Amino acid sequence: MGIDPPVNHDRVIDVSVESLRDLADIETSWKDLESRADHSFYLSWLWIGTWLRHLPKGADPHVVIARASDTVVGLAIVCRRGIWRLGPRGRTRWLLNETGDPQFDRLFIEHNGILAERSSADPIATACLEALTRRLRRSDELVLSGLDVDIETVARRAACSAGLTAEVRVTDTAPWVDFAQVLRCGGDYRALLGRNTRQALSRAMRLYAERGPIEHRIMETTSDALAAFNELISLHWSRWGRKGPFGNPGFRSFHEDLIACGVPMGAVRISRTQVGDRTIGVLYNFVHRGHVFNYQSGFLYEEDARLKPGLVSHVLAIEDSFLRGERSYDFGAGPAGHKSRLANAESAMTWISVGKDNLERRIEAEVRRARQKLRALVTR
Repeated sequence: MGIDPPVNHDRVIDVSVESLRDLADIETSWKDLESRADHSFYLSWLWIGTWLRHLPKGADPHVVIARASDTVVGLAIVCRRGIWRLGPRGRTRWLLNETGDPQFDRLFIEHNGILAERSSADPIATACLEALTRRLRRSDELVLSGLDVDIETVARRAACSAGLTAEVRVTDTAPWVDFAQVLRCGGDYRALLGRNTRQALSRAMRLYAERGPIEHRIMETTSDALAAFNELISLHWSRWGRKGPFGNPGFRSFHEDLIACGVPMGAVRISRTQVGDRTIGVLYNFVHRGHVFNYQSGFLYEEDARLKPGLVSHVLAIEDSFLRGERSYDFGAGPAGHKSRLANAESAMTWISVGKDNLERRIEAEVRRARQKLRALVTR
């Protein structure tokens, strides 16, 4: 990685928002900026480019381009979508790296933000978000999903500068394993686990071992990875059916393309855990600059609750990642009992919308909160 030029905080940043017409042109600019940016996997061209190639009908993508001295220093994709309204005026929702199609957006972006040159990432992101807030008409809103704390702070500052309100729609945490803590424990990850978790893991491993050898294997070729991905879908479908993410038939082709491009790059890692010749778990992970992100999984659940296919699969994957010299293993946001039991750190994540504080938005917020409470009640 080259040395960044000296930071010039006084340089003028010009931002434009343009309809996305030439995918090849934006690919060149995006990949060039990636080499000068610190960003998550979800802002890599592998994810963004695949996402753009699979946009559903009706998506209206625009590209946000920040330039300083004729150099592209910031990029983002926003989609424009007309939405249901309470008032007489038409409303537009602008979404950062999402489409507004609730089915397609179940691809579920996290660690979202602006791809920005690392030498001045904060002012670039601020300029981009301020340019977006200036486009909002009276009833429009800007939707920002899956934000880390730093970019959420920038978004709130941009909203305040424009005289708008940043409404929190969802707050969550993403548990993760910090391998620096594992190193401080002499490299023994299992020693960091709680007593009950260690006992459950040992018991499950013993019961599985009675059936045959336990093997955790990374799929090294694209064909093997795709075959394991098909197993994952079958396992996931058998447990969740249409409620799961694969209820959308378009997701399979998206992920098949992502896997075909990502496995040779080492950016997509699919692993299979087997007991004898039977698969008990498949993990679909992303690998980005030493960080592993668990995206999806499929496990073989059985009547014997002492068998823990998810626990065993994740622990073996975490230990494998640690031995590879990687830096962390991120479980992502969302509820799941194993996440908190296996993690030793967590990061806050927020879903917000920016717009004018008016009666219409307040009514919608109350309706949304009521729905969230009802879902929580049904879940319990």
